[in-house]
Parts: sequence; structure tokens; C-alpha cells
Amino acid sequence: MRSFSDSYREAGVNIEAGYEGVKLMKKHVERTMIPGVVSDIGGFGGLFAPDLSGMREPVLVSGTDGVGTKLRIAQLLDKHDTIGIDCVAMCVNDIICCGAKPLFFLDYIAIGKNEPEKVATIVSGVAEGCVQSGCALIGGETAEHPGMMPADDYDLAGFSVGVVDKAKVVDHFAMKAGDVIIALPSSGIHSNGYSLVRKVFNVEHANLNMYSDELGRTLGEALLEPTRIYVKSVLRCMDAAAVRGVSHITGGGFFENIPRCLPDGLTAKIDRSAIQTPPIFSMLQRMGGISEHDMFNTYNMGVGMTVIVPKEDADRAVAALDCGAYVIGEIVEGDERVSLC
Repeated sequence: MRSFSDSYREAGVNIEAGYEGVKLMKKHVERTMIPGVVSDIGGFGGLFAPDLSGMREPVLVSGTDGVGTKLRIAQLLDKHDTIGIDCVAMCVNDIICCGAKPLFFLDYIAIGKNEPEKVATIVSGVAEGCVQSGCALIGGETAEHPGMMPADDYDLAGFSVGVVDKAKVVDHFAMKAGDVIIALPSSGIHSNGYSLVRKVFNVEHANLNMYSDELGRTLGEALLEPTRIYVKSVLRCMDAAAVRGVSHITGGGFFENIPRCLPDGLTAKIDRSAIQTPPIFSMLQRMGGISEHDMFNTYNMGVGMTVIVPKEDADRAVAALDCGAYVIGEIVEGDERVSLC
């Protein structure tokens, strides 16, 4: 018997559209299949059997996050195939800070009206993020919310689980003065501070498709550039160097995120002139009249992640990261936590 409900459809929820969405997204999900996947999508739970061989004390590390109001840029541009990368990145970039390799990912889409093709396009981006980070997309949920959200509106969040041997958990207690701070370049604004971005650029009324000589592309393209995923780079670095701290530079910028990997009594001394900042940040600061402090306390400023290693490991770490990484400072004694010089 075919599953349908005319009464539920009249209330605004089309369960048949949900089934069609699952059918369309399967080809994207299949791209993420890795050893350990036990179940197909569509069940009540996603099953994964991790390979724990070689680990003495496996530790599971989990992370959850959403994309935030960057979603509004995707909606204004009617471009939904990359926003899922941001969702995955915000989760897996967090758990790699502990040294954990992501195993699997689940997404949650709340949408005003379920349009199967649109939902499948969103999931295609989630799948691409999973491929980039080497994890499997093993499940998710699409919830139609008529009366609570406009028909074209949606929200996207995700959840990831990774694993690391307890002996290899990144431990900042080995950190000391003289250690080097390495910057991993961002692809742009990533997925934080978009409420301020939307205010400064007045995105509801701006021509997001207008080409900008300063940016070398349209404003919309710059604002929708997906978050860079650092998982594979950091895993390579951990094999090549003694990693003593990793920070994902998200909301709160330098001043909030870098101290999260520092022990008491140490400060990250950063050479401001060494930081390679993409032009979108300069444009944002100028048009918004934003102070330098507020920029560094809100945005990544071109540094999506920092890795701290002993000075003697710096060259090996930069080579292993293989993502255009470069040194931006050092660890010094002091209680300032972050010092921009």
C-alpha cells in the first residue's frame, strides 16, 4: 500500500515529497560510503562499525553545529549546492582539534515547504563536505514546517562523531614558550559573523550578482564561498610533528578561539603583519566602520585554523599540512592570552 495522507497534505505537509527527496539524495549519499557503514539511509538509525584496530583506548569525539545566517545568502542567490559543505565543516573542523578522525555525519533540514529537488541539492553539498573530510553520511532528517517558516526558508544543522586513540589526543599541557603558531588559510569568511555581514552589505537590497574588481568576483560569490575543511591536513600534520594545540577560528575570532587550546600562563603572540587577509575582510571592515579589535574578535581574518608545534617541528608541520600554511607567531609566557603585535 502506498503511503500518503491527503489530510496531512492539506495541513501543509507532503510526506510523498519527503520520500521523493530521499530517493533523489541517495546518489549523493553513495559518494560518502566508506568502510564501516552498515546501514543505508531511510532506517530509524544510522549504523556504523568503526575499525578500532591498533587503538589501545579509543575515544569518541562528537561535534554539532549549524550554518547560521549564511543560509540567507544561499536563499537570496537561490544557490543551495555548497551550503552543506559549511555544515559539515563547522562540525568536523571542531572535532579535529582534539585529533579525532571523523567517522560519520548526520544532517537535519527544517524547511518551510519540502521541494525534493531543493532538498537533494542541499544534501549534495553535505555529501561533498563528507567526502572532503573522509567521513560517511549515514542518516539525517528533513522536517517540513508549514506555518512556522516561509515556504522558501530552511535551516540546516549537523552532527558528527570521530575517534582518536587516547594517547594521541592533542594535549596542550606539553605546550611551552617558544612553540610556533602556524596559520591554515581560510577560504573567506567561512560561516560566522553573518548577521553583521548581512547588516553591513545590506544583502536584502544589494545586487549580490554585481562583479567587484576589489574581490575579483561577485559579492555573492565571495559571501557564499564554502568553509574550508582541514581534517586531512591536520591528520597529516599529526603524523609528521608533535602537535601541541589546534584551534578552529570560528565565532569569537582570534580572541575567543585561540585561548581554548592554551594552558594557563601562556600567550599566543601573533605578528599582525604576517597574516594573509583576503580582500572581503578589508571591504567588510571599511564599509561597516568596524574596529580592528572587533574584526579579530568576530572573524577568522584569513586564518581558518591554527596549529601549535615545537619550533624544531615547524618546517615539517608546514610541509605536511600542504594547504598554504605559514607561521604567524609564537607562544610566550604571560596572561594576555592573545597578543596582536
